[in-house]
Amino acid sequence: MQEVREDKIHYRRKVGEFALLFEVSQLLDGSIDLQQVISPVLKAIADQMGLERGTITLLNRQTNEISIEAAYGLSDSQRERGRYRLGEGITGKVVQTGKPMVIPNIAEDPTFLNRTGAREATEKRKMSFICVPIRLGKETIGALSCDRPFSSQMDLDEDVRLLSILVSMIAQAVKLRREVQEERQRLLEENNRLQAKLKDRFSPSNIIGNSRAMQEVFDLIAQVSKSDATVLIRGESGTGKELVAHALHYNSHRAERPFIKVNCAALPETIIESELFGHEKGAFTGAISMRKGRFERANGGTIFLDEIGDLSPTTQVKLLRVLQEKEFERVGGNETIRTNVRVITATNQNLEHLVETAKFREDLYYRLNVFPIHIPPLRERKSDITLLADHFAEKYGKQFDKSIKRITTPAIELLMNYHWPGNVRELENCIERATLLSSDDVIHGHHLPPTLQTAESTGTQLHSTLDEALGNLERELLLDALKSAKGNMAKAARFLGITERVMGLRTAKHDINAKQFKGQR
Repeated sequence: MQEVREDKIHYRRKVGEFALLFEVSQLLDGSIDLQQVISPVLKAIADQMGLERGTITLLNRQTNEISIEAAYGLSDSQRERGRYRLGEGITGKVVQTGKPMVIPNIAEDPTFLNRTGAREATEKRKMSFICVPIRLGKETIGALSCDRPFSSQMDLDEDVRLLSILVSMIAQAVKLRREVQEERQRLLEENNRLQAKLKDRFSPSNIIGNSRAMQEVFDLIAQVSKSDATVLIRGESGTGKELVAHALHYNSHRAERPFIKVNCAALPETIIESELFGHEKGAFTGAISMRKGRFERANGGTIFLDEIGDLSPTTQVKLLRVLQEKEFERVGGNETIRTNVRVITATNQNLEHLVETAKFREDLYYRLNVFPIHIPPLRERKSDITLLADHFAEKYGKQFDKSIKRITTPAIELLMNYHWPGNVRELENCIERATLLSSDDVIHGHHLPPTLQTAESTGTQLHSTLDEALGNLERELLLDALKSAKGNMAKAARFLGITERVMGLRTAKHDINAKQFKGQR
């Protein structure tokens, strides 16, 4: 009978241990914040094991002081008094040696300090004290200790075994949370570094240009950047509209919040609405999960809508609602989502003409055109060309590990005389190419693309009159047309948009025999 009772007691103890281990694992998985779960973990251990008090202490490597991180059965003042040096008291020795210690009766052990004052000297019951180390690999980071009513040595050994399993679980949770905190801190520092870099890169002072036209742009940026006003940036392609949008964001009070860019011309009409406002799971074929849109991701920050003139009429209506009501619904959803976003738009199109032809909503136009900023084309600020060229030469010199010392006078003349249809973007590409071709750390005229070259720069000055040049061109066109038409005069005339009679006169003038082209491929 005695053996049966012992087996039942042993069975109940094992069931209780498994239940405790499961409960503690659930608690540790419940939150990434260890402070939120450690006290419930201690309470669960105390309830299951019949403990009077329990503490988790952690070692501060900088001060070598051991302090109570969480406690069960202690007041705040008692927790505050629970501080130890390495090797001091039972807790200090366990953390120092990394080995567990058991005091069967704390009243009879002079090494027990009762630093917290929780165990009164007049306490009549005999109390045992168990302290096990919390280890991460070979490093002891703290200890778990507890008081329980005095029991046999065998029971205490079982308690040490169980507590050792529990602290290993706690140690892994501490390790995971430490890694998460370190990664979070690293990402925070990296984000701060990138924010500072972006702010420096896109500040108005670093937009290259000292022409009067650009000074007016800088003044407008300074006036509007601190507000939440909607800005419409206008200008030809390649003038730097996105650069101005960055400057507006990173010099505003939203600089620490997201800056989301959307190229409206690059997104198909079928997905632009989903991209801007998001969609719910199952909203359309391929929507396998809920997805936040650009407006939702930009909440608190700025959204930059480039090529706004390419928006479809349906999307224009929804954008107008966001601007007016500051709210929207995801595609396929019913929940109204509020948003706090500053809207900056840009276009190289004539919006007024689009409004007149009913391709752009008039009410949306007035909502967007609150504060327009016009970026002048490069041909209207020729004085900035040399500054920009020097800037790009330095930029790509570093990138290609070259030291561009100067740009020659003939090269500067070519840059100044060109009309720059592609604006600053085209100039940057030209200087990148020239930097790559330079072999003597100098950009020469012949390093620039053929489109910039003149007859003088290439040594190909004209030696014929205008009539001679036109005659040569006419002969080339006649020959090309006859070759394409395989010698058929009527067909060649149609290619050139002239009558057969005129075709005959022109071929006779240039002594061209159409028969030589028959049968050619």
